[in-house]
Amino acid sequence: MTGSKAARAKAGPLSLRTEAMTKGRQADSARRRQRVIAALSKAAADGTEISVSSIARAAAVDRTFLYRHRDLLGKIHAAEATPPAASDRVGPTVTRASLQADLLAACERAARLAARVHQLEHRLSQALGEQAWRESGLGAPADIDALNQKITHLEQQVTGLKLQLAERDEDLTAARAANRELMAQLNSTARRQ
Repeated sequence: MTGSKAARAKAGPLSLRTEAMTKGRQADSARRRQRVIAALSKAAADGTEISVSSIARAAAVDRTFLYRHRDLLGKIHAAEATPPAASDRVGPTVTRASLQADLLAACERAARLAARVHQLEHRLSQALGEQAWRESGLGAPADIDALNQKITHLEQQVTGLKLQLAERDEDLTAARAANRELMAQLNSTARRQ
């Protein structure tokens, strides 16, 4: 009994500390959320550029914070998609950099789609050729046909794995960029102190 009382006495302060840390973290998260909402409202009212990076910068939070809070990210994307309200400002609200980024993304997407179309045309050509070959009565024996089907299946798996690898490479690049920004912020904070 004495041992269990001592264990409960040790667990009490530890759980109090854990609870205090949890409440502190929740309060910090709530403050960050309020800064993000305020920055988003200000950007919408001012007619300035709205993007994940610009809102994160204005709210002094890391972009990963926004990606962890999907509701905030959804609000930012919704504000991005809505056209800016007519204001007293003269001139376009779209920046040259944003147009160049959109153009680059569209070009890359077009290249990916063209490669995919070429791959599908090649597969269709092969399938039609094999069908014509079988219907003509000159088709390959069943064991060769099974091997060809296995090759096709493995090629599809390779294509899927390549797409997954490309997505993971993009995620890794984004994570590295976020890490570099965080390290730069930490270094600049350390230098100021």
